[in-house]
Amino acid sequence: MSPKFRQEQGYTFKIYSNEEERKHIHVVKAECEAKFWLEPDIELANNHGFSNKDIREITQLVEQYGNEFKQQFAAHIGKRVDD
Repeated sequence: MSPKFRQEQGYTFKIYSNEEERKHIHVVKAECEAKFWLEPDIELANNHGFSNKDIREITQLVEQYGNEFKQQFAAHIGKRVDD
């Protein structure tokens, strides 16, 4: 199961269950996908198909909603936000 946390500007932000515990978010649009670490800092983990311009836009959105994504990740995985 991969709940959608947010949809904005054509991007879908979600996580995949049973992945690593480090907080992160996946961003999908069409055939492209990127993964961003949410801790200790917001950082691009990998990119499959997005242009540099797209990555800049996505990074701004991840930074804008980073705290919300951390809380949603923790709730979905069943851990406290400050773990």
